[in-house]
Amino acid sequence: MPTTSSGIAGWRESFRASAQSLKSPRTLAGAAVLIALNLVLNQVTIPVSAYLEIGFDFLATVAIAYLYGPVVAATSGVVTDLLGYLLRPNGAWFPGFTLSAILLGILYGLAYYRKPVRLTRIIVVKLIVTVAFNLFLTPLWLSMMYGKAFVLLSGLRLVKNIIKFPVDVALLWVVLRSLERIKRQMNL
Repeated sequence: MPTTSSGIAGWRESFRASAQSLKSPRTLAGAAVLIALNLVLNQVTIPVSAYLEIGFDFLATVAIAYLYGPVVAATSGVVTDLLGYLLRPNGAWFPGFTLSAILLGILYGLAYYRKPVRLTRIIVVKLIVTVAFNLFLTPLWLSMMYGKAFVLLSGLRLVKNIIKFPVDVALLWVVLRSLERIKRQMNL
């Protein structure tokens, strides 16, 4: 059932409930299926340049966060990052991307777990992800790895993210509304 508590107390409860759900075989099985979906979606990307590609694996990450919360999503982020690298190594492994996967799981979990799906929430969270992760952290990690200019990497990503933003918001809306409906029908 959705909760409306916010602030530190709400976050604490989200972490507690999510950590507790890690003991459930149902949670582990559901997260494993969504991790597998994430890995499949990670294989299907659209390359734009040597440092830029368009992917949709984030939808599986959001689904894990919505259904199971920040702890399960962060844990799944580590698993998908490491397995994703083993399945499709794209350059050297770098721990910054694993950190980003953990932080994304936490952010999505805090934003969507046990909360009603709202378009404004989707837009705000996508904006945070776009600025903090897509335009700052990812170019920073790539710059640290390959020595390319941070500004150049961010500039290339800016155009992609401006174009992709409304598409991602629409996809998130459809996926989260579908999950909300399924969750309600199954009394989860």
